[in-house]
Amino acid sequence: MTGDPSEAVIEQAILTLTAARAPRTICPSEVARSLMANEAAWRALMPTLREAAGRLADAGLIEVTQRGVPVDPRTARGPIRLSARPARS
Repeated sequence: MTGDPSEAVIEQAILTLTAARAPRTICPSEVARSLMANEAAWRALMPTLREAAGRLADAGLIEVTQRGVPVDPRTARGPIRLSARPARS
């Protein structure tokens, strides 16, 4: 992908990758790497990706955890994991 992806593209990539990996989790860097070709570009995308993950978590579409505990990806420091929300019956 050339240029920075839009918020909608980032959010869709998060949803697609978490759904494909369910019920396991993914690292946000997997999403960034799928969108950007080189290391400098995907690393630069990480703050934007965390914001997008926060919006999706706020909407109840994904879960964001750190060491298995739910966190806000916008304020959490260190590694986080993303997962699809379990279907509610």
